[in-house]
Amino acid sequence: MRINVLVKTKSKNEGIEKLTDDSFVVRINVPPIEGRANKRVTELLAKFFNCPKTQIVLIKGTKSKNKVFEI
Repeated sequence: MRINVLVKTKSKNEGIEKLTDDSFVVRINVPPIEGRANKRVTELLAKFFNCPKTQIVLIKGTKSKNKVFEI
């Protein structure tokens, strides 16, 4: 399953908001430095979908706020 994710960094509250079946907004409090934001987004998605972090793969958007993940 592929999902589109809009990442909002340096947010006060972390969380995931579902927009459609395959679109999400993820708010994190980590700055986008050295892949820390991508790692945190992966952790939150793993918790949200109740699956291991290794099953969540970043397909597109390594340095963008618009990302595509495959679960």
